Amino acid sequence: MVDFGLLALRLVAGGLVAGHGSQKAFGWFGGYGLGGTASWLESLGLKPGTAWAYLASTGELGGGLLTALGLLNPLGPILKSTAMAMAWTKAHTGKPVWASAGGPELPIVFMTTAATVALAGPGRYSLDNLLGIRVPGWISVLTALGAAGTVVYGGMSQPEVAPEALGGDDGDPTGGPAHDNTPA
Repeated sequence: MVDFGLLALRLVAGGLVAGHGSQKAFGWFGGYGLGGTASWLESLGLKPGTAWAYLASTGELGGGLLTALGLLNPLGPILKSTAMAMAWTKAHTGKPVWASAGGPELPIVFMTTAATVALAGPGRYSLDNLLGIRVPGWISVLTALGAAGTVVYGGMSQPEVAPEALGGDDGDPTGGPAHDNTPA
């Protein structure tokens, strides 16, 4: 029964995260596609937005599909967790935990399911089992280190403050008079 449980977990959690990735990559299921995702990510301080949109799409769509299929475990769960850690860090921090309040409830659940599959393995009903695939440990470790570095770097990125928020109409934080910055 454990293998059926892992199959259900992989299909549901991997499939839903892949759906989120297809929103970002292709605009499917009411998403905004790469352009809209890139603009939104830039507003969160992740620049260049297009590169981060590709990373988010790959982490969610690719990681979700690999997880759902039970292929190349634990790479799919690592990619999926990376995207969810970034979502938690950049879009849900500082809010109550519940999704209804904009909190990180959903990323936490998806990260937990990813950790479960990564640690337990994809189970008997997986492509890894069917094809006899076993990802070498060093590849998993390098992928996890790269993922952690991506989350740390992205988490440190800060959005630019709008000039109005600085106190002056031209970006002068002192609130002083506007300056003509036109080259002579």
